[in-house]
Formats: sequence, C-alpha cells, structure tokens
Amino acid sequence: MSTATVDLTDPDLWARPDVDEIVADLRARTPVHRTETALDGPVWSVLGYHLGSRVLTDAVTFSSTGGSLLGTGGTPAGAGKMMALSDGPRHRELRAPVLPYFSPKGVRGTAERITELAADVIKSAVEQEKVDLVDVLATVPLVVMCDLLGIPGDDRDLVVAVCDEAFLAQTPDARRAGHQKLLPYLVEKVAQRRKNPGDDLISTLATHRIKNRLLPIEDVVLNLDNIVVGGVQTVRHTAAMSVWALLNHSGAWHRLKTADLDLATDELLRYTSVGLHVLRTATTRTELGGHVIDAGDKVAVWTWSADHDPDVFDRPRELVLDRSPNRHLALGVGAHYCVGAPLAKAELKAVYAALLDQVAELELDGEPVHNRSIINFGFDHLPVRLRAR
Repeated sequence: MSTATVDLTDPDLWARPDVDEIVADLRARTPVHRTETALDGPVWSVLGYHLGSRVLTDAVTFSSTGGSLLGTGGTPAGAGKMMALSDGPRHRELRAPVLPYFSPKGVRGTAERITELAADVIKSAVEQEKVDLVDVLATVPLVVMCDLLGIPGDDRDLVVAVCDEAFLAQTPDARRAGHQKLLPYLVEKVAQRRKNPGDDLISTLATHRIKNRLLPIEDVVLNLDNIVVGGVQTVRHTAAMSVWALLNHSGAWHRLKTADLDLATDELLRYTSVGLHVLRTATTRTELGGHVIDAGDKVAVWTWSADHDPDVFDRPRELVLDRSPNRHLALGVGAHYCVGAPLAKAELKAVYAALLDQVAELELDGEPVHNRSIINFGFDHLPVRLRAR
C-alpha cells in the first residue's frame, strides 16, 4: 500500500495485520500531511510524537472547542459546555468538581472494591472456561463507573448498550443516536439528585455552582455522558487489546507474572493506544512540521502513531513491559490529560492481577473480530479459553 492511498480514517486499515508497517512508513515519509475526509473536510494528520505533543499542549493555538473527534461532521453542540470541548478557565471550572472522584487519593478509596470486582469477574470467566473477553472485561469499568454515579443495577445493561452505540456505531448519525438514548436517562437522574443529592458524582455535578450559579442541567448531562462513555469504553478495549498483545508476543504472558504492574500497565496502554486520535482546530495561522496551517483548519493527532514513534520509543513495535520512562499519549497530555487516568490504571492493574492470580494458561479460541471504529481501537469479539491455576 502506497502512502498516497493510506486513509487513516478507514477503520479497516486498523484491523490489518500490517497496520504497524503501513503507519510507520507513512510517519517516516509524511509526518504531517493534509487529507480530504468525507465528513470533516480537509484534515491535517499529525503522526509524530513531538509534533503531536505540541498540538495537544498548546490550547491557545489548537482549540478543543471545534470538536475532539473526527466523524462529527461539524462543530459539536457541547462546545464550551463539556470538559472535552473546552479550554482554559472554562475547562478548569468543569474539571474541578469531578477531580476528587478520579484523583489518586480518591481511587485509593475504591481500590479494594475494584480488586474484588476484577477477581470475581475473572473467577466467573475461568469457571466458564470459554468466554468472549470483550464482554467479560466490560463488567469491571461499567460497575465501577455506575457505582461512582449511583446508577442502580437494573439500569446498567442500558449504559453498556448505549456506550457501544455512541462510540462504535459506523456513522455520525448512529453515534449521536446512542448518546441520545443515554441523555434523557441522565436528565432524569440529574433532576432527581438536584432535589435530593447524595454522595455520588451525579449529585456533585448537579449541585455544582460556578460564580454562585448552578451548572445548567444540559452541561451537567453532557459531561456525565462523556465521562460514562469514555470511562467504560477506554478500559474495556485497552484490557482486551492488552490480552491480544500479550498473546501475540512470545513469552509476554509469562513475563507479565514477574513484571512491575505499574510499568507494565503503562506499556500496555502505550502499545494498544486504543484512543486512535484526538482532534483540534487551529485558532490562528501557524506552522506545523513545515506546513502552513490556517485558522479554522482541523488537526488530528494520531495517538497510536505517536506512541509508536521510534524517535521517542526504543523498539516501539515491541511490548517492553519494563519500559521506563514511558511518556505515552494514550491518556492524553497537558490540560486535557484524562481526568479518569488514575482510575483507568487502577482498573487495568486489577484485571491483569486477577488474570495472573487465577489463570495458568490463556489462549485464543476462535478468530477475533475487530470493531469498526477510529475512535476506540478494539475488538467486538475476542474468544478465549482460560485454564485455571
């Protein structure tokens, strides 16, 4: 495949077994290049780590308010109302009330619950022996997120279904439909908690005041929608893709048994980089990688490519479980560094620990099926066979 025919917005590209070679060649030849996309018009793709980091840390020149993901087909309705779609003081105002739930201190308070949950989930999978790991691993972030939000058990299947639709559906209209199914549910919960608040995240945002005024219900709901969908999907797909990576690197599963799980978790995040890209919009005419970027131009940083950049990572296409330092971009960088990063890492570590504790052998039990998404790179199905220790 020539670089001229590479379409990074084609989800089929990311399911190819030689995608790493294709992207490496494209990055080496044209680390910044302009392409026409069907939904977003002309987009500047940034494939290298250093230029990608520059874009993601310079919110003055490259704004989030024009959209954070390709495929939306225009300026999103939540611009300036959501953490993901705001910059500067507004971003900090929206981020402040949720930070205590996702800070390292806050996560330590739920560590025992996360460990027990992961152990129970893997125990059930081992008892079944043959499972679809994508479905199994979704349980951990889903339950943890629903606990944080105070969502009752009977409603949790709804949350998983709409998360899938909102992130993995094949068209912008279908993805919007997924969010539209979750939003009315969240509106109802926010209205209830505003009247009778509890100690959950919905209540905190529902009663949060900025300059002594309650945050509008629309803003509360949009941020909750983003937190729920992002929190569940990122961990789910990273965990499944991590198992796939371990199985595809000779001896990696056994090396994980003696690895430092903090280092290994960061390396699995880097290697999988399931959030394939982040979108920004240029606010002024600027230069990037030898190209002139005009105000209003869309700039997509391809995180997976940046995290496999040989200028930054030694042996980038290998799984180096003790890699250190490991300044990957899988969870973002700068002001928009993932607010839920400590929680995501805790959940992933708990899953890996439970697998190591309970599983003697792990092997594929059928053909994996990649999802069709350039938002979350992962699997629809990952059938495996587990043999108990």
